Amino acid sequence: MGGSVSCCFSPGESPKLHRRHVDLDECPITTTEDVSEDTGTYLQHISDRELPDELAQEANPSDHPRASTLFLNKSQTDVREKRKSNYMNHMSPGLLTKKYSSCSTIFIDDSTVSQPNLKSTIRCVALAIYYHIKNRDSNRSLDIFDEKKHPLSREKVPDDYSVVDPDHKLIYRFIRTLFSSAQLTAECAIVTLVYLERLLTYAEIDICPSNWKRIVLGAILLASKVWDDQAVWNVDYCQILKDITVEDMNEMERHFLELLQFNINVPASVYAKYYFDLRSLADDNNLSFPLEPLSNKRAQKLEAISRLCEDKYKDLSKSSMRRSMSADNMIGIKNSQAVLS
Repeated sequence: MGGSVSCCFSPGESPKLHRRHVDLDECPITTTEDVSEDTGTYLQHISDRELPDELAQEANPSDHPRASTLFLNKSQTDVREKRKSNYMNHMSPGLLTKKYSSCSTIFIDDSTVSQPNLKSTIRCVALAIYYHIKNRDSNRSLDIFDEKKHPLSREKVPDDYSVVDPDHKLIYRFIRTLFSSAQLTAECAIVTLVYLERLLTYAEIDICPSNWKRIVLGAILLASKVWDDQAVWNVDYCQILKDITVEDMNEMERHFLELLQFNINVPASVYAKYYFDLRSLADDNNLSFPLEPLSNKRAQKLEAISRLCEDKYKDLSKSSMRRSMSADNMIGIKNSQAVLS
């Protein structure tokens, strides 16, 4: 494998062309006709045959760190309408519930990109899913995620289950129950949202009232296994959701992975983008993270962490620097004798 004879190349087809129609002028393909006979047989490298990252991933915010997240785009319509309504009706924002720092007191929250606040993160993820359902384009779905065909409980599914949109509190209670019972972390909630949007993009479906529970459950199931070292087994979720079977969980997990094309990688840049977009979503919807006054003990702890990081980066910069030497300074340098064995 890898030789010029063992690989074949078809200039008319590429494995990624079905995702996006691209003009041939943007990605020119060189064939053997363009190469002279003196150079021999020309074999195009695989990186040249694939589309550039900007073209292949611009529609996938869960893969590309510069692409805007889907939930933030879907929420902007409601945010603008809410601000316009308040301006037209001259409505005051009411009592100021957000705390602001002063010269004597500094308020900070305990949520960072490496250690997010669990409760606030789950609320933001639930709100992102709410906007996905509310502002969906259509009702495209798959049978594996249909709650009518694959119910999560023995209770009768209402006739209007596919029409009535769930509110934010219902989505939050469903996610909170799974996270508290399985003892999952806040980072897992962010990865859950990444997998959810990746599923919607890859499979070209919509999250709607008829499938949102099973899609969220599948994303949590997969995120917990990828992120946490001690993952929760499928049988453990069957103890949380009493009426679901292990076979159903396994089948849903297999379909979820196939629809993701087994792409479960979440780069650090994508994770950070989703975290800060969730914070922006919280600010737009008055979901403030818990703020506490900065105490002396915590200030000393933050200072120690900052000093540790500075020393670490200084050591890395020193090791990476390449020092050049002037020819004037090489006069007194003696060459060491080589030892031949």
